[in-house]
Amino acid sequence: MHIILSGIDKVLLNFFLVPTIMLILLFIIFLTLFSTNYFFNKFYKHISVYLLYVCLIFFLLFTTLENETSLLKNKSCIFLYSFFKQVQIKINLDGISLVFIFLTLIVTLLCYFFNWDNLVFKHRSYFLFLLLTCTFLILAFSMLDIFLFYFFFESVVIPVFLLIGIWGSRIRRIYASYSFILYTLFSSLLMFLGVLYFFDRIGNSDYDMLINSNFFQGLTKLEQKYLWILFFFTFSSKIPMVPLHIWLPEAHVEAPTTGSVILASILLKLGVYGILRYSLTLFPWACFYYAPLVYTLSCISVIYASSTAIRQIDFKKIIAYASIAHMNIIVLGLFCNQSIGIEGAILQSLSHGVVSSALFFLIGIIYERYHSRIISYFSGIVYIMPIYTLFFFLFTLANMGLPLTANFIGEFLILNGIANNNFFIAAISCIGMLLGSIYSLRLYNKVSFGNIKKQLLINNRDINLKELVVLTILLVFNVLIGLCPQVFLNLMFEQSHIYI
Repeated sequence: MHIILSGIDKVLLNFFLVPTIMLILLFIIFLTLFSTNYFFNKFYKHISVYLLYVCLIFFLLFTTLENETSLLKNKSCIFLYSFFKQVQIKINLDGISLVFIFLTLIVTLLCYFFNWDNLVFKHRSYFLFLLLTCTFLILAFSMLDIFLFYFFFESVVIPVFLLIGIWGSRIRRIYASYSFILYTLFSSLLMFLGVLYFFDRIGNSDYDMLINSNFFQGLTKLEQKYLWILFFFTFSSKIPMVPLHIWLPEAHVEAPTTGSVILASILLKLGVYGILRYSLTLFPWACFYYAPLVYTLSCISVIYASSTAIRQIDFKKIIAYASIAHMNIIVLGLFCNQSIGIEGAILQSLSHGVVSSALFFLIGIIYERYHSRIISYFSGIVYIMPIYTLFFFLFTLANMGLPLTANFIGEFLILNGIANNNFFIAAISCIGMLLGSIYSLRLYNKVSFGNIKKQLLINNRDINLKELVVLTILLVFNVLIGLCPQVFLNLMFEQSHIYI
């Protein structure tokens, strides 16, 4: 393959291959919306999955090519089109973007496969919303224009809102969907004000131009403070941080299984990506100035979310609050002003996407059989679903951050970076991790052991082949990140133009 590709002109790759992939994606979405053709209506799922496979192969291809043919050689930005003088479509394919894009494609494919033959979700609009979510996430992770990043950052909300509102599990799904869209949309208006400020002062929102312009070189400390607040408020609502976290547990509880997987594994990472790509690079002095405030909010969020998770009686709420705690530990790593902490934060984002996806898939499996997520309803699952219990045990250990798992490496790097900067904050983070072990083991113990409840004997099927494949793929990624973290770190930073 390398011999064939080594002769391909780089201009051909830049101006034909990438736009072609995007045009195919838009064409499939258009057909899904408006086609009445019998053939397409019958095979829309297959076409969508094949498209996702093509995109996955495309991104894997550009991470393995040598520098002579790689788009990541000197400048990772591919100029595609300019429809305004102030707004240019540029696709950013550096290492950090590729990590999040790869996670998006893998998780979306597993979501497709998990509900492939589920009659409840056997409608083309459901798979369309999944495809739209994947599309908007990829575009948000790859755009290097702040205006377009904001556009796709907000566009993701629409298909997820419809997934929760239409296919949610209970009547409160309407409240959860509106809570989700109101919190995320209104908080993002502050970021939009920051983008308008760039247009007013510079007349452009291009990331490279902002970094290299005289405006940012002469940006006053007061301006950095105000702009940082506008951007951080938007990103913190996506992570989320206390007190902007209220929408997340509701959205998780009411969303279908795949909706919860998309929320936890990918959507929350938009906030991390925004802080890493824009806040840390555009406003470095303000990040240093506001670090104590971020430490305070993150520590409160970690302790509050972990303590609240212990009190919950619903499967999904426990994992939802666990996600809040893990995401705020990631924020601590981003603002620790240490390269090792930032490396750990990005690696922890990847590992949290894998582990949280697996836990929500496990919850979906149990809910599909017994139509309940209340912990007291279950007991003695190990006797009737031993394979399920084994996977539940392994991913519980991964959620606790046990060695040889993905979370362990990320948390170790983050705590190392925090301890170099502020040992007291590192100690509080360790308390949050200890509370995380308590609610994880409590959940596993109450569900897996004890006397078998009579209602569980009605449907005692263990996991099927489809569920086994999904969980095994996630388990392999979890162990691979835990055993070979340097492979992912090299991909992130050797091919990235973000220098830390």
